[in-house]
Amino acid sequence: MQFMLIMRDDDAAAIERRDGDVQTMMAAMGAYNDRLEAAGALVTAVGLDAPSRGAVVHFGGVPPMVTDGPYGEIKELFNGFWIVEAADLAAATALAADAPLAAGMHLEVRRIHGDADLPA
Repeated sequence: MQFMLIMRDDDAAAIERRDGDVQTMMAAMGAYNDRLEAAGALVTAVGLDAPSRGAVVHFGGVPPMVTDGPYGEIKELFNGFWIVEAADLAAATALAADAPLAAGMHLEVRRIHGDADLPA
């Protein structure tokens, strides 16, 4: 099964990460990715650009409305994700628990639907 590990942080953690030692953070993330790859679990890992350089497409009107980031009132930012292979949710959460994240950050673990989950 595949799972998405969605990395989020609150405002304080985002500021700390932004102002912290980028080289140390990248080395820790690289080592984590290497461990996932060595375990045969890593499918992909992706970091995201700052929300201020993004946009939001709001549905409900025709045409949908597009607004620039940042995204209004938010309590957490979605900063990146990993797609991992794991036998079950417990195995996926064990992989997530090994991530080198700081206080105020967390990983949401969600199973990715497979073909068997979709209606015929």
